Amino acid sequence: MSPPVTTQAIALPTGESVFYRSAGPTNADAPTILLLHGFPSSSHQYRNLIPLLASKHRVIAPDLPGFGFTTVPENYKYTFANLTTTISSFLDVLLNSPKKYSIYIFDYGAPVGLRLALSKPGAVTALVSQNGNAYVEGLTPFWDPIKAYWASSGQEDRDKLRAFFTLETTKFQYEDGTPAEKIPHIAPETYTLDHALLSRPGNAEIQLDLFKDYENNVNIYPNFHQYFRESGVPILAIWGKNDQLFGYPGAEAYKRDAKDVVVKLLDAGHFAVETETETIAEAMLSFLSERGL
Repeated sequence: MSPPVTTQAIALPTGESVFYRSAGPTNADAPTILLLHGFPSSSHQYRNLIPLLASKHRVIAPDLPGFGFTTVPENYKYTFANLTTTISSFLDVLLNSPKKYSIYIFDYGAPVGLRLALSKPGAVTALVSQNGNAYVEGLTPFWDPIKAYWASSGQEDRDKLRAFFTLETTKFQYEDGTPAEKIPHIAPETYTLDHALLSRPGNAEIQLDLFKDYENNVNIYPNFHQYFRESGVPILAIWGKNDQLFGYPGAEAYKRDAKDVVVKLLDAGHFAVETETETIAEAMLSFLSERGL
C-alpha cells in the first residue's frame, strides 16, 4: 500500500505561507527528496510520483510563490532569487536542523533548485533533472519572444507574452510531444487547475515579472556549471525528448560538467511525469540506491 500524501502549509517568519505535499518517513535519518515544480503548475504535478518515492524516502513538494496555494505578502517581489530564499526558509523551518536532501528539478524548479544548491552545496546529495534546464543548448525557439522581452524591456514585448496564459497554451504544454496513445493518461484537471490558478487577479503580472527575471538565471548558468564540476554532485538527467520548451540537448549538456551523470531520454513531452511516472520513479530510486542515497 502506498504511503498517504498529506497537504498542509507552513507560515514563515517573513510572512509567506508555503503550501506543500509530503509523504514517507519523518525520522531524522530518513533520506529526503525535494520536488520542485515548474511553470505553470504546482506541487499537484507530483501527486502520482510522491507515493512511488515515499516507501523509504521522505518526499516534500512545495508550491513556489506565485503558483498553487502558497501565499506571500503584498509587497513580495517575484524574482527567482526571492523564490529560492522562500524555499530555503521553508526547508529551515520544516526540517528544523541541518539536513541533506536530493532535489528533483523541473522547468522553473531548475533555477530555484540550482540556486539553492549554490547557497548550500553541502546539503544537496543528488540532482534529478526532468526537463530542468541549465544550459543555453536547452533553450528552444519557444523562448524567442521571451528573449525579445529581455532585450527590450518594453511593454509591447511584455504584452505579447500574455498568450502564454491561455487554457489552450497550458494544455499544449501538457500534450505536445506526448505519444498519441498516452494523451488519455493526462488528467484534464492538471491543465484546468493550472489555468484556474494562472487566471487569479494579478497573477499574469507576476508571471510576466518572472519571465523577465528568467534572464538572470541564464546569466548564472556558468555558476551552475562550476558547481557541477566542483561538487561532483551526481546527476540523473531524465528528459522528455519531444519537449519544445526545453530541448533534449539541454540534457546531453550535463555531460560536459558533471562527473557522475546519467542521461535518459524518454518518448514524452514537457510534462513527462504525467505519462512516465513509474519509469521516472524507478530510474530515480535505482540511481539514488546505487549511490547509497
